[in-house]
Amino acid sequence: MNNDPVEIRTLSKRNALTLTLTGSVLLLVGLCLFVGWRELFVIAFMCFFGGAIALVLGVAKQVEPEVVLRLDAQGLVFFHRRGQLQVEWQNIQRLDLLRVQRGIDWLTLPYLGIKLKAINPVLDGISPRLATGLLAEQRSLMITAVANDDELQSLEHYLSAEFEPLVVNGDRYRGLLAMFGRRCLMLDKYLGFHLYIPVDFLPLAPEQLLRQLREYRQQQLRGND
Repeated sequence: MNNDPVEIRTLSKRNALTLTLTGSVLLLVGLCLFVGWRELFVIAFMCFFGGAIALVLGVAKQVEPEVVLRLDAQGLVFFHRRGQLQVEWQNIQRLDLLRVQRGIDWLTLPYLGIKLKAINPVLDGISPRLATGLLAEQRSLMITAVANDDELQSLEHYLSAEFEPLVVNGDRYRGLLAMFGRRCLMLDKYLGFHLYIPVDFLPLAPEQLLRQLREYRQQQLRGND
């Protein structure tokens, strides 16, 4: 059995340093043209505006973690710019790509879905900072979940209870952890998974990544039997 950790790195950090340096240079050139050559205002503005965009993009790429997923004997670790989250293999019920129905067709969305046996270990291990970031990033998934639901009563009930304490398997959670836990349960109900990992900036095709995760998980589970 292969117990060697596997790290899956992101492609989003490519050209991060180039963008940052290019943006800084363009900003400096634009400022110099503004000060020294007022007749070149249009060129100065284009340099300044383009440099600002490139600098923001470059800095945003640099703060992203280079490793997105790490697989080891205990489970998988998801790395985010706001923190990291570990999910044990024993607590994973299902791994699959997110698919939603549109009419008679099924549409695959760029997310790896993780259905948990219990969300308590995740709520106990996640930091409030990471929970806040994931809540903000999952708004599009919420819209997708609502679009899949023909009744609005469930959404109204979710929104009305969003800030209330959450009790799961006898454990009581408040504040951000309660909000994140309730979001996980809501997404699981309508989309089939508790956690979602974006796959659009990973070096592997989504199907290849899914196959690798499933095979690695099965190896670890067999080794623990």
